Amino acid sequence: MCHVGHRSYASFTPGLRPGQRFGLDYLLWFSLLDPDDPIYNPDFLFSADTSKRDLNSYYLKMPSATPAAKTIQQYVASKKGGPFQMTTAPYPVPGPDEICIRNRAVGLNPLDWKNLHLGMMVESWPCIFGIDTAGVVEVVGKNVTGIKAGDAVMSLAGHGGRAGAFQDVTTVPANFACRKPAAFTFEQAASVPICYLTAVSAIIKGLGIPLPHLREPPKTNLPNLDDLTSPLTASKGPELPVQPAEITSVLLLGGSSGVGGSAVQLLRQALPDLVIITTNSPAHKEKVTKLGATAWVDRNLPSAQLVKAIKQASPYGKGVDAIIDAVAAAADSNGAVFDAFKGDGPKLYSQVMTGTKVNVPDGVKAATVVGRMAFQVDGAGAAMTKLVDLVDAGKFKLPLEIEVVGKGLESIGAGLEKLKAGVSGKKLVVSL
Repeated sequence: MCHVGHRSYASFTPGLRPGQRFGLDYLLWFSLLDPDDPIYNPDFLFSADTSKRDLNSYYLKMPSATPAAKTIQQYVASKKGGPFQMTTAPYPVPGPDEICIRNRAVGLNPLDWKNLHLGMMVESWPCIFGIDTAGVVEVVGKNVTGIKAGDAVMSLAGHGGRAGAFQDVTTVPANFACRKPAAFTFEQAASVPICYLTAVSAIIKGLGIPLPHLREPPKTNLPNLDDLTSPLTASKGPELPVQPAEITSVLLLGGSSGVGGSAVQLLRQALPDLVIITTNSPAHKEKVTKLGATAWVDRNLPSAQLVKAIKQASPYGKGVDAIIDAVAAAADSNGAVFDAFKGDGPKLYSQVMTGTKVNVPDGVKAATVVGRMAFQVDGAGAAMTKLVDLVDAGKFKLPLEIEVVGKGLESIGAGLEKLKAGVSGKKLVVSL
């Protein structure tokens, strides 16, 4: 039995000897192939050079190979508000720079239930959601290097169709994925991509702070974002990046969130002496401190007390230079949190897009960011590949504890309702 990805060809590993007649088993096997299958190539079947008749070697030279399974299952939101339906679709064919991933676990995110109930980024229905996945690569496009069939990976996904994670097989640009760290289970790996990439975007695009692990030129083709996501209202961030020396303190609103926990770690590596203040509940104070926060403030404090506590924790009690808002907390405080800015500081506000409008006062340089913006940054084309290096070096830890809420695509709906009801300090994951 020979396997390429998950494609199996019984009794055909050595190929046919030149001149050998087809038996009934071969005729039956041929009848199951697509007429345009490259295995029909006579150079493969009858070459005296046995290396040309080795199935694995042959298919590794092909742009892509479709696994034996001709169809996949998809968990589709039929309309705004649901319900979800299980549907069958043809196995996807990757583009030249894409890979097909057999999903083993998917992460659940607030964006998923917001898309379901609010249609926040949905262009048309039915729609396939899911932006975090981990699994095994089955097929690669002809231009893909560094990833091959059989590799265990974690990946950012898209939504709307073949790029959505809530299906058996997800098709994404190769640089959306990276090798799954050996230290992570599939479930843990599925909890990371969007949190990490959004933190990268918030720091680089929103604050203009370069990250040391992304200073090399990109090594992969950048994806065409227009093919994967509906139009966004995200801004491009400060036109002139602020020099890191001007930023001595950053306030992280939502420090115990996945984006917050990722940003704390990345900021600490970028600016070792930076004062990082997080807002979170007391239950998460130890976690944010271990990840690298200098100080934390109880997010439940009344607005005036919250601002006072933030300033007290800032250098010389003057306030902070920049804010990363991972949870639209500025809206919750009716904008009072902006009073925590240092009077003569750069006053940078980097907001993660959550669908909540924040009224930013005059004099504040604001940017709204999303995870995919990380791939638009010079030097960040390999952001996912570089993440593995951080994990392997012990410089990036899981930003959230995971909770597995079920097994199988049909468990996703209940998991999203649980997430919508309110979850703190955890990432919900479904095993597949």
